[in-house]
Amino acid sequence: MSDFHDCLTRKVAQVTIGEFKPGCFEQAQQLYHEAVSTYADGFDGAYLLRDGNSDRGMSIILWQSEAAKQANQNELHDTILQKMAPLFIERPQNHHYDVVSEIPGNPAKVKKKELAIA
Repeated sequence: MSDFHDCLTRKVAQVTIGEFKPGCFEQAQQLYHEAVSTYADGFDGAYLLRDGNSDRGMSIILWQSEAAKQANQNELHDTILQKMAPLFIERPQNHHYDVVSEIPGNPAKVKKKELAIA
């Protein structure tokens, strides 16, 4: 039974890989930020990566659980994604992964940078 429980509570990553029509990356980036801003409980962060100066990109969205991911899908989120869909050259590839290892950054380095700025 513990395997089943682990599956329900394990962090998950939603990874989407796609390419936008030429010149559409910035518009897609704005819509991405709008969509991510609708997320609430269970949302652990998001990254939008761009391949150099091309229009290819990757989104990585981290969730505390699959249930949290599902709970954050709503009508507003879907409407924003519908606005983004025509900007892609072809339908993006969606992948779902279990997070099996998490290594946080070095807090000591972050504090040194903050002190240098101040």
